[in-house]
Amino acid sequence: MSAYGKIIKKGVWTENTVFIQLLGMCPLLAVTTTAINGFAMGMASLVVLLGANVVVSIFKNFIPSKVRIPCYIVIIASFVTIVDLVMAGFFFDLHKQLGLFIPLIVVNCMILGRAEGFASKNSLLHSIVDAFAVGVGFTLALVILGAVREILGGGTLFNFSLFGESFMPMIVMILPPGAFIALGFIIALFNKLEKK
Repeated sequence: MSAYGKIIKKGVWTENTVFIQLLGMCPLLAVTTTAINGFAMGMASLVVLLGANVVVSIFKNFIPSKVRIPCYIVIIASFVTIVDLVMAGFFFDLHKQLGLFIPLIVVNCMILGRAEGFASKNSLLHSIVDAFAVGVGFTLALVILGAVREILGGGTLFNFSLFGESFMPMIVMILPPGAFIALGFIIALFNKLEKK
């Protein structure tokens, strides 16, 4: 497997930020009441991660080591602001649903961790591939959890009804405890698949 293939496999599966490293839990548990919300938050995080990795990788030799973390946070905050304004301008209803969790991408330890742990030590191309892989892995995790909660809590998937009028939704699944319950089962399944 090529170096890029290994980076992609790590980011999406073997070192998935949610299912293995348990990072980025705040948006994961808060906004994944539907698969659409999970997808939107995942894509917003992917764009920020990609932008931050590119800038950090380009300027890594110019950022003094004593102020690297504040510099990374400023870089990340700049991309979060861009994403926030674009979503407010073009996807207002979705922006309203995600609310405060878009600006909170700034403190998502997954993004800061990739800037510090990968982009600051690797080439631009490797950093782009890493950001894309980690972002796709994070988005997949958000969509999977959102889909499970939406199906069990409302009988829909991407707002399409899956069951008839006789469906009895499990209301707990669209509440915060449902996020923990669903995540626990998904992580257990993920670990079972990893052991095979």
